[in-house]
Order: sequence, then C-alpha cells, then structure tokens
Amino acid sequence: MNEKLLGSLRDIVGPTAVDTSAAGLAASSQDTWPLMTKRAMVGEHPHQADVVVRLSSFDQAPAVFAVATEHRVPVTVRALASSVTGQPLPVRGGIVLDVSGVPAGYTVNEHNMTVTASASQNGGELEDALAALGLTLGHSPQSLYRSSVGGWVATLATGQFSSMYGGIEDLVTGYKVVLATGEQVEVKASPRAAMGPDLRKVFIGSEGTLGLVTEVTLKLFPADLPTEVQTWALPTVEAGLTVMRDQALLGLRPFLLRFYDTDEARHAMQDPGFESPVLFIGARGPQEVVDAELAVLGRLATEHGGQQLGPDGVHGWMGRRFDFSTVENLVAETGGFAETIEVAHNWDGINDLYLAMRQALAPLADEVLSHFSHVYTQGTSMYVILLGRAATNEAAVERIQQIWDTAMAVCLEQGAELSHHHGGGLARSPYSRQSLGSGHLVLQKLKAALDPAGILNPGKLGL
Repeated sequence: MNEKLLGSLRDIVGPTAVDTSAAGLAASSQDTWPLMTKRAMVGEHPHQADVVVRLSSFDQAPAVFAVATEHRVPVTVRALASSVTGQPLPVRGGIVLDVSGVPAGYTVNEHNMTVTASASQNGGELEDALAALGLTLGHSPQSLYRSSVGGWVATLATGQFSSMYGGIEDLVTGYKVVLATGEQVEVKASPRAAMGPDLRKVFIGSEGTLGLVTEVTLKLFPADLPTEVQTWALPTVEAGLTVMRDQALLGLRPFLLRFYDTDEARHAMQDPGFESPVLFIGARGPQEVVDAELAVLGRLATEHGGQQLGPDGVHGWMGRRFDFSTVENLVAETGGFAETIEVAHNWDGINDLYLAMRQALAPLADEVLSHFSHVYTQGTSMYVILLGRAATNEAAVERIQQIWDTAMAVCLEQGAELSHHHGGGLARSPYSRQSLGSGHLVLQKLKAALDPAGILNPGKLGL
C-alpha cells in the first residue's frame, strides 16, 4: 500500500470508508470457517487485507477496480462473511471490498412471481418480508439470516428445501455484474432463453473471481400452501439411500427430504438413545398432491423396512434448523474443534463414499455425523459434521487441517464431487484443478478474458 493508492480510494468512497487499522485488517481474515476461528484464538491472521474499503453504493465499484488495476492490487469482495470455507479471505492481501454496508432493497413483481434485490440484501430479512405477502423464495440455507443474496449466487448455494425448489442456479432468473474492467452487464433468461449459452451460469459459483454481483432477480412461490411432514426410522443407511433414489426416479418433488445416519439421528431427534437412521420427509402443495406424495414416500419407506414415527421429529428440527450453536460453542472452547464438509456422489458410489469417509475420519474426531439432504436423479449430497476436543487450540488447528486433507483425499479416491454447496474457498482451492480436471482450462480462459489484470480474488478455485 502506498499513499497515492490510499488517496485514490479515499477520493472514491470517502476517508472514513478506507480502513487500515490493525483491528479492521485482522477482521478481514475471518469468516465463519472454524479453522480461521481457531487460528484467531491463537493469534494467527494469515489471510488479511492491506486495506479494507467499505462501499456505500455499488456504483463505486468500477472506480475501485480501476485503481486496483492501475496499481496491480488484488480485490477480494466481502459481504456478510457467512462462508465456512474461506471465500472472502484475501490470499494475496490487497483490498478487501466490503459491500455489506451498501443499502439493501428489493422490488416484488407478484404477476411474474419474481423479486429483484440488491446483492447486499440479507436473505432472512427478505424471506420474512416476502412471508408477510404470502410468498417465499424457496431458498432456505442454514445461513439464511447470516448470508446475502449476492453471496448465494457467488457460492452456488442451495437450501434445505432443494428437493422441491432446487438450488440457487434453478431459482435465479437474472442478475447484474460489475466486471474487473469496470463494465457493467446484465445476464438474464426469463422464463427461458435459447440465444446462445446460458450466460447466467458463468458467474454462479465463481466466488468473486470473475466479477461483482450487484443485483439479483429470483423466482417466488406461494408460501400459504398445505404442508405436512413425517418421520420414518429406517433399518440401515443403505435402505434409506435406496428410498431416496427410488423417489427421485419416480419424479417426486418432496418439500423436505433429509436422511440421517444413526449417529446424527440422535442429534436430529434430540434423543441420545435413538438406535436407527431416520428419514425426515415433507410435502407441500394442493392437499391432493400432499396426500399422494406422502403416500408414495410412505410406501417406499415401508418396502425398505421403515417404521413411521409421526411428525414430531421433523417439527422439532424445523424449529432448530438455523441453529449453528453446537459447532460454534464447541469451537469457542479451548481445544474444541468442529467442521462441516459437504460432498456429493452418484448412487453407485455414495454408500462406499459414506463408509470410506467414516473409516478415515473416525480417528480424527470424537463424533463423525452424516446426513444426506439434497437429492438428484443420478445421486445425492452427503454432509459430514465432525466434533471433537484436543488438548490445546494449536492442536485443534492442526486437527482441522488434517480433517480437510483426509476428507478431500477420500473424495478424490472415490471419484466424488469435492463440494456440493459450500463452494471451494481456501479449504478446497488446493484440490480445484484435480477436481475439475481438463474443465479447469475453461475456467482459466474465462478468468483471462473477464479479469485480464487478474485482480479479483486471486488464489481461489485453483486460479
């Protein structure tokens, strides 16, 4: 950093919005990744900015990018920092561009059933406002009240009800982006467009490496529809996975579909003595559709040895589904550590992946919990939660790093997808090229074309 560069930034955003204080820079090295929380507890801030620039309008972004390009300084965008894999942490220092202070806003088109929101809009606050109109986004990640609309696009997010509504790639109809060159573009397709490639896909999941998303248009759905839920105990993990596969092949779209192994079922059911895997299901829509879907799902579960337990298990989870305190409280303890790693695989590999991950990770944590919560015709995601205690915070840091190395190695050996919805960030960047294979060349070429100076979030996605 030199005074000329800092002066130029102050001219753009104002002197109070340019922060070089020790506290401000240290904060730029933190998101919600447990590894970074533990590293901060031992006084380590390895990935921090040289300056934090806080935007009050997205209109200021092109000028900031121009200054960064002139001085060859990296820019890493940061919003609400709910990432659990290090996306907003600057690998090469430079500018952290904090967009969380850009005024949020939205407009609803009830005829077309869309909402257009600023990228800085808090997702939970938007969902609450829509609920008052009898509407829903259909997008409900655990981080709903901690994440921004732009962050969902940047990280290719998905929500707890994806079996019905899909991931963010299914929910976005269009958005606006500021490129590193300062050019502003809008990509859209509503309701569908066949004019060349679907350009919306270029920036979804790009993690701030290709541009800054400033405004997003999302689909809306009626929320005031009959909704019913049910809890089923299944005899084995394999039986539950078969039920999930069979319903996908029948083309069902349940509102809720979550399957827990026995270890996590004890947490999900709030019952330490629970002794089997458990399946949470739900249906939403016209009552006739709800009745039919629950009947088919119940038949499939029964055919594979399932026992109906009633709706209480699901209702309990629905009341806690945004609660991240188990992980946060453990990480806050001296020596405590926790991690969440979500991956995905095809049906013919998911059970082997589950067994291999459990075997490899069991020596590294006190508890290894697994559930399957996003289902497709060809496979499913798997979410692994690890909880444990080490002797010191330093040992906890080492253990979390070992957990990531082990989990990624198992996924590569099993031919699995390394991430389902948390994105790559710092956690997975070292494995990006191996994961994407020859497809990484396309990402490199996109990067070179859209960010020729290479200023945007370098060091992520294997770039």
